[in-house]
Amino acid sequence: MDFQAIIDSKEYDFLRTNEHLGNNIILLTLGGSHAYGTNVETSDVDIRGIATNRKQDLLGLSNFEQVLDSQTDTTIFSFNKLISLILDCNPNTIEILGCKPEHYFQISESGKELLKNKKMFLSKRAVHSFGGYANQQLRRLQNALARDNYPQTEKERHILNSIKCNMDTFNQTYTHFDEGTYNIYVDKTDREDLETEIFVDANIKHYPLRDYKNIWSEMHAIVKDYGNLNKRNKKKDDIHLNKHAMHLVRLYLMCFDLLEKEEIVTFRENDLDFLLSIRNGKFQKEDGSYYDAFYDLIDGYEKRLNYAKENTSLPEAPNYKLVEDFVVSVNERAMNA
Repeated sequence: MDFQAIIDSKEYDFLRTNEHLGNNIILLTLGGSHAYGTNVETSDVDIRGIATNRKQDLLGLSNFEQVLDSQTDTTIFSFNKLISLILDCNPNTIEILGCKPEHYFQISESGKELLKNKKMFLSKRAVHSFGGYANQQLRRLQNALARDNYPQTEKERHILNSIKCNMDTFNQTYTHFDEGTYNIYVDKTDREDLETEIFVDANIKHYPLRDYKNIWSEMHAIVKDYGNLNKRNKKKDDIHLNKHAMHLVRLYLMCFDLLEKEEIVTFRENDLDFLLSIRNGKFQKEDGSYYDAFYDLIDGYEKRLNYAKENTSLPEAPNYKLVEDFVVSVNERAMNA
């Protein structure tokens, strides 16, 4: 596929005409399945990129974090926004730094410098970011498989487990509950349509309202997402479930590269046959459930992740002084351009 011709087409003119993009773009590459190498005939082309913040963004009233074009599945992050995300080893953004060389369609000197120094962003935070994301994929898979065969009480536990997995990342993202307690659990209910439901005991003082709102929004999204799974379309569901299973495995493999080799490997060249076999239903039974071998595989990955976490040479957190010096250097050049 001629990706450069696609980017040069009229449909992508916004890359050249948007006030935040154009010459401010320091890196343009692939995202999604084409970036991983797991694309199929029907896969969309996702474009990802980075653009430096302009003088107006850095010193004025302009606020540029990203440009999102849903028609072309394109997301261009501002440089400062991207730095904040990759410092936490965010899976959806740190992968931008590990694409195949031929998949970088536009790259400036600052972009080359970013790729050359990408290791300075790596840390043990990858355990929580990648592990948390993988857990979300696993819970979505388990919840979807549970909807037809499990009683309501068991389904409620699945939702609770999904929320608890997500809560593991809250301490990294939001203010700690230093003054108060927070407990979430399943118990019997008086509601006629349910046997049990999820309850919350909260005793919180002096807590930032915005963080509280965002936490509740994330919990609500999990419950809503689970409810949407009841709208069943088996053929479509199986395609999506196998895709989730494949991405679950891919996330673990990418995390192992980070922790064990200090490498960001987005294009999974050595794993493609295995990943695509999962996407094609390798572990799925005729009734839609999954073979025990798949869960044994994930259990093995979880043990490997725990070992890698204890034995990795990566630091607990990135060297902020080193990163700050780099960010200042790039922003100074952007302002003087």
